[in-house]
Amino acid sequence: MKALPVEPSHAQVAIGSRIRAARQSQRMTIEQVADSTGLTKGFLSRIERDLTSPSVASLVTLCEVLSVSIGDLFLAPETNLVRLETAPRISLGGEGIAEKLLTVRSEHRIQMIRAVIAPHGKGESELYSVDCEVDVLHVVSGRLTLIMTHESYDLGPGDTMTFPGREPHSWSNDTDDEVVVIWTLVPGGKR
Repeated sequence: MKALPVEPSHAQVAIGSRIRAARQSQRMTIEQVADSTGLTKGFLSRIERDLTSPSVASLVTLCEVLSVSIGDLFLAPETNLVRLETAPRISLGGEGIAEKLLTVRSEHRIQMIRAVIAPHGKGESELYSVDCEVDVLHVVSGRLTLIMTHESYDLGPGDTMTFPGREPHSWSNDTDDEVVVIWTLVPGGKR
């Protein structure tokens, strides 16, 4: 079989922002990285702005100091797009509510659900809890009452309520207007 002639790509690989992010996640200044690597602050600054490319030896040293794998600098991030019009419909219960899952089903780190609640729509009659670590309710439009064990909260457009996912709650739209909310659920760690 004849080898296909492949022309090399001369596109510069931008790794500077990932190096900067790694440095910042380690809570290190450019000066601290310079001291640890023997590279100059100016050279490190140019690397982070993708104005120059480090040698392999410099890159290895830099990655060791920043506790990051060289390969991770070149990986394309995993991204998933869910368009609202094709988002899957789900049903978590309640009356007068249409829910769509805004994150891909395979995403286990977080789930976002968009709910459109009809006038006088309501959640379960008894308080319920969700099996997650953190539950975040954001009101996009309209007014919603979030009912908790000891208190109720009247939430309006732009309001966001954060509470433990296992905290019993329910909700109601006591108005004559439609309400749009985003629920964000953060699963807990394995027990």
